[in-house]
Amino acid sequence: MSQKTALVTGGLGGLGSAICERLGRAGHAVVTTYTSDKGRVAQWREHMQGCGAPSAYAAQCDVSDWDSCAAMAEEVRSQVGEVDILVNNAGITQDSSFKKMSHEGWDQVLRTNLDSVFNVTKQFADGMAERGWGRIINVASVNGRKGQFGQCNYAASKAGMHGFTMSLAREMARKGVTVNTVSPGYLATDMVMDMKEEVRQQIIETIPVQRLGEPDEIGSLIAYLASEDAGFITGANVDINGGLHME
Repeated sequence: MSQKTALVTGGLGGLGSAICERLGRAGHAVVTTYTSDKGRVAQWREHMQGCGAPSAYAAQCDVSDWDSCAAMAEEVRSQVGEVDILVNNAGITQDSSFKKMSHEGWDQVLRTNLDSVFNVTKQFADGMAERGWGRIINVASVNGRKGQFGQCNYAASKAGMHGFTMSLAREMARKGVTVNTVSPGYLATDMVMDMKEEVRQQIIETIPVQRLGEPDEIGSLIAYLASEDAGFITGANVDINGGLHME
């Protein structure tokens, strides 16, 4: 497969960094977005160089804001080139029961997790279609598949991502662009590993394979979906959750 340019939103986090690393190891130039933490950008770029990525570039962007995404897209085109692979990975949580959930808490999660998918994809999808090749991969969640107490906002945003995926996949299929969703389960990220051990163990006991997933396992799956070999997969939601949710 010839070198492509891959953009991963939210690529400085535990999962995002693993996705970037896998795409870099596959020989792609990797671009990520970040909101404000410039200190982590230097560390990320150094890590990507160590992984053998042809190039690594970070663009500041608020993915929940349309104008910021449009400016980011222009910057990426001028500094790196056209985007061939897009991974919509950026996301936040603001958990609370629905009774206690504020409009602000609902709005922030939906804007960051779901509006961002439109804001970023819109910048690059037409170019992919015009060039006759592209990969769009949306990172959702097992809780968008099964629901979770205290996550009405988060689950709704992640379920909405796959509705977007299926619809866009139909529009882009004849243009050489595939669109898929990946729905991870509980992963050994810093957020989960920082939980109290007894809470983390309770989670693991609900997972049939009896362990947390590794971010690199998600990255490997996404690298495959971004490859030439995955050209016959589109409109799919690929569960990778250790058997926590099965259909």
